[in-house]
Amino acid sequence: MNDFSPIPFEERSGERRKAVSIGFFDGVHRGHRFVFDRLREEAQRHGAAPWAVTFDVHPLAVLAPGQQPPLLTTLDEKIAALRRCGLAGAIVLHFDRKMAGLTAEQFMRELLLQAFDVDCLLVGYDHRFGRPQQGDGFERYQEIGDSIGIAVEQCPPLPDETISSSHIRSLLEAGDVLEAGAGLGRPYALTGTVVHGFQNGRKIGFPTANLEPQSADKIVPRRGSYATWAHIGGQRYAAMTNIGQRPTLDNGSRVTIETHLLDFDADLYGQQLKVEFVQRLRDERKFDNLNALKAQLNEDAQQVRRYL
Repeated sequence: MNDFSPIPFEERSGERRKAVSIGFFDGVHRGHRFVFDRLREEAQRHGAAPWAVTFDVHPLAVLAPGQQPPLLTTLDEKIAALRRCGLAGAIVLHFDRKMAGLTAEQFMRELLLQAFDVDCLLVGYDHRFGRPQQGDGFERYQEIGDSIGIAVEQCPPLPDETISSSHIRSLLEAGDVLEAGAGLGRPYALTGTVVHGFQNGRKIGFPTANLEPQSADKIVPRRGSYATWAHIGGQRYAAMTNIGQRPTLDNGSRVTIETHLLDFDADLYGQQLKVEFVQRLRDERKFDNLNALKAQLNEDAQQVRRYL
């Protein structure tokens, strides 16, 4: 099998045998990084290089199309986050029906041992991989490892708390970007291109950059207004972002993501913009008139300055 892409993060990282951990690693959150801390320790103990083994698409996109969850990170964002985890590299597997049909033993023998030269496998305390079979689990993986020459170790759970990609998604769906960021270890972010919008904000002194996300697969936080950081042109600006239909301005049913950068005045159309969500300000609501909306936006801006 060769449906994989090894991505080394450091020079000469492919010259040693590998210690690996397997997962989709959506968000590369603090729970994942706890596993990678243990992986680096095991790699050092075995004289191996620590690598992450991940997949190009969420398994449910293949196994149950239409039922896969929205993502916390695109593949490129995930690889960039993995680079910051002190790993030697990442192996991205193409997940398809053929990959899904591999048993744990086939996965370990054909991929980990024969294709990737793995010396050590670190398994999460509740993690399963391969086509489901009776008896799958850590002890079974150890048996397979013993028979083919791969040491199999188990990572303990993160002490005192449980962090999961699904829980972080639920926090974002509820608008709790502060707690979501705490789980991620960084603010949740959307990246995309600034496109032309309704331009109504400029008329009341609050011009906005209308963000078109680069990926439709990523989760968008609950409708409302947020204190955000806006990254553009290598600079970071305090900002406030509204997600919704802007009912006061009668902008129709389309949901937009509009960001007003504080203390900034320049044409952003066509540029790449990254928005980091720091704190929820309020729900979206309809105001009686534009003056009332403008007064609320001024109050929002003051809150943003206090938060950021």
